[in-house]
Order: sequence, then structure tokens, then C-alpha cells
Amino acid sequence: MNPSTRDRIAISENRRYLVEVSTGQPFFYLADTAWELFHRLNRDETLRYLTDRASKRFTVIQAVALAELDGLNVPNRFGHVPFLDLDPSRPNEPYWEHVDWVIATARTMGLRIGLLPTWGDKWNKGMSVGTELFLTAESAYAYGKWIGTRYRDAGVIWILGGDRRVESDLHREIIRAMARGIRESDNGNGLMTFHPNGGSGSSDYFPGEEDDWLDFHMWQSGHHRNSRNYDLITRDWCRQSPVKPVLDGEPGYEDHPSGFKLENGYLEAYDCRKALYWSLFAGACGHTYGCHPIWQMWSPRHIPISFCRRDWIEALSLPGSAQMQHARSLLESRPYFSRIPDQSLIVSENKSDAYHVRASRDQNGSYALIYLPYYTPVEIDLSCLSGKTINTWWFDPRNGISRFMGTIQNSRTAHKFEPPVSEGPDWVLVLDDAACGFKRPG
Repeated sequence: MNPSTRDRIAISENRRYLVEVSTGQPFFYLADTAWELFHRLNRDETLRYLTDRASKRFTVIQAVALAELDGLNVPNRFGHVPFLDLDPSRPNEPYWEHVDWVIATARTMGLRIGLLPTWGDKWNKGMSVGTELFLTAESAYAYGKWIGTRYRDAGVIWILGGDRRVESDLHREIIRAMARGIRESDNGNGLMTFHPNGGSGSSDYFPGEEDDWLDFHMWQSGHHRNSRNYDLITRDWCRQSPVKPVLDGEPGYEDHPSGFKLENGYLEAYDCRKALYWSLFAGACGHTYGCHPIWQMWSPRHIPISFCRRDWIEALSLPGSAQMQHARSLLESRPYFSRIPDQSLIVSENKSDAYHVRASRDQNGSYALIYLPYYTPVEIDLSCLSGKTINTWWFDPRNGISRFMGTIQNSRTAHKFEPPVSEGPDWVLVLDDAACGFKRPG
């Protein structure tokens, strides 16, 4: 087995999740958003950032080669721009040598780079009228061939798009050309997806069999408190032709003003946890966390974007980033590939607002997971669970600690559960077929 094959991840047999090819073990896509990583950090800062995220069990770092914040003209920390004379056919080698170093360093820490070849403004100017696109279909194809060759053995996950809608046939042609260039040169080593604009998903633009370059779907649920990302994930979970994994690639960032308005307050770790468990229990193959100061790697040398109120180093310690790993630990502690969403487990009234309850279970009934965003009791239909007796646990999404609450008889009817009122407000109810002998959740 050559190095690139040994390093590959692929789509699981049931087309719902990601798997490590060499081991057959689940690959849990737990990403952090670091759009300006290549552009704004020096190497000591990069090591500090990557070390922190590796310690918190992230598996993917989403970063942009041609950065959003004037990445074509403003040099990186070493004084280099990506191209000579703004010509996409003339890569500036010192710039790309730093990108090489970041990607290779991340791999030594067990992290993959979710590599955006470009931010979306290079192929879609958005509201700008009469400005020439940096990338055409022809140059996008050539750039795709070049960057696909350079990183085909680097263990990257390709993320095309870059926060833009596909609004014309030209846009679609450019994206498909770039994807074709990458596919022709990376030997199929890297999975590929598309990062869209807020409130949209890759399946809005590339839903069919003809776009077989797109391996899994990605949504951007956006930076609003209580965005119903579970509806977006459900839409793709229910899509049958073709079936592809799906995840929320940009939910609300921690420390970001909700709806971009200061009067709405800043999103907190609690908001990030809701987005995490709502999407996972709706069937997502993973999740992306984001932190407002960190995506832009803000420091006093830069102009803050959207009311950024602290530098990225301070933001490393915000609680949300450390709490994401607990969901990974929880899901990896139970049979993984057989997990399905199932809202029929919830018998009690279930709202679609901040108090929305989300349920997932093993398709064979060996366990169920129910996320409660608030203290309200919930009634659960036990008829889908196997076994005569059920072990019950409350899993704390703040610290990953589970509390055994005893064993109950499986009545095959509805049973009422009341979450702990301490620490709260959100909890995960874990119900196990006692005969399966599962370990403590998480």
C-alpha cells in the first residue's frame, strides 16, 4: 500500500459517513474554521494554533489557499503573495512553500487540512459589478491541475466554493472545471465538497449524478442563534439519488454577533453545542466549529471584521472549542456506521425553536441518543430499542462526563425522563440495550 492510499479517507459502505481506508475505522469530521491560517500567521503562531486544536481532538482544519481578506494582493507574514503579477498561471514558490509547511505540520499532529483552493470572490464577485473575475473556467481548470498535483499526497480534503452561491452557468462551469483539474491530478486521494454561502448547501447547486466529483454535501447554516440546521441536514439525508454524506460546514461562530447585529448579543458555547448536536443527530457525518476571532486570525495589526472583540490567541481558550470533542467521543463509543436519525422516538411535544429536541439511534435498536437543549422533561418511545432492560445515562456535553441513572425495563411504550437541573441547561440522554454491554458513553 503506497503512502497516499494508506492516508486516504473514503465514503462508508452505506454512503452516510466517512471511513479511514487503511483501518476501516470511522473518520469523524470535526473541523475548525481557520480561513486566514496561511495568510496571517507566522510559523510559531501556526504551531501554537495547530497544537491547541490537535489537543482538543479536531481532525480537520478548514483553511483557504487564496485568502478572503485580499489574499491576492496583501502578502502573507513572510512578504509573499500567491502569484507573480496577479497571474494564476505563475505561482510564487515562496508563498506555496509556506502552505506546504502548514499542511505537512498539521498531518504530523493528526490533523487534515480542509483545503479551499480559493475564496469565492475569485470566481464570483458578488455585489461588485463590472469587475473582471480572477478565475475563468480555463484558468480554474489549470489551477486545479496544478494545486491537485502539488497536494495529491498531502492528505487534504478539497473544499471548493468559498462562501458564494452559484448564480449562473458561468459560475457552475468554473467550479466544475476546477474540480475536473484537481481530479485529473490528485489520483482521487482527496475527498471533495463545496462550501456555499449562508443558508445554502452544495446540493442546491450540484445535486445530481453528473457531479460525481462532489463526494459529500456541505451546508452553511449561518451566524444566527438557533438556526435550524437539522432541517438542512435532514433534506440531504432524505435525498436518494444520489445518497451522499452531509455536514454543516459553517454554523454560527462562537463570539460572533448573532445575525451580525450587536443588539442580538454574541453567540456562546451553548449556541455552538446546539448546532453540533442538532446536526449530528439529524444524520451529519461530522461538524465544523468556528470562532469569530480565529477564522480571521485577528490581532491589533488588522482591521476587525464584524465587531470582533478579542484577538485570536485569547479566543483559543473560549470554552466551545474544547467542548466539540465530547460529541466525537460519544458517537465513537457506540456502533458508528449504523446510526440513523429518528424523531419518532420523541413522544412529547417538540418545538422547532431554541428548545428543539433531536434524536438518533442505532438502526438495530441497540442504543438511542437524545439531545435536550433545556431542562424540560421528555417522553421517549422505547419500542424501537432492543433488549428487555435498558441502561440509562445522562451525558454532559460541557465536559463529556456521563452519569449512570440505573436500569429500567423496556416497556415498549413511552417513558418519561427528566434531565439534571445542575450545570445545565443542555444534556444528552443515552439509552442502551443492557445486554450489549456498552461502555460508559463518551
